Amino acid sequence: MDVLGHINNVSMAGLFEHGRGMFNHAIEVQRRAAGQRWLIVSVSLDYIAEAHFPEHVDVASGILRIGNSSWDIASAAFQGGQCKATCITTIVLTDTNGPTTINADLHREFQRLTVKK
Repeated sequence: MDVLGHINNVSMAGLFEHGRGMFNHAIEVQRRAAGQRWLIVSVSLDYIAEAHFPEHVDVASGILRIGNSSWDIASAAFQGGQCKATCITTIVLTDTNGPTTINADLHREFQRLTVKK
């Protein structure tokens, strides 16, 4: 929070991080095989309107894009039903050799969780 009672940019990023973590844990298939990991390669935040503390913030997330080894998670933060900020996070699936292909089960799960444009 800043001196004006706003949720500042660092705090908003933390809210998106928490929302993304909750979204990732809700994925209903095996997320990765042994030796694989997810790496965040990009995070882009856009601030649309002022958000105020201590008013509750809801974060909604979904899959925006699915590539061969990477995907984008789109998130939006709402207060009182109004969008206050958006976030696009690009994640890549890797193994010891670098980026690796998303398996069919995870790809289908991402399709199920895709946001409508």
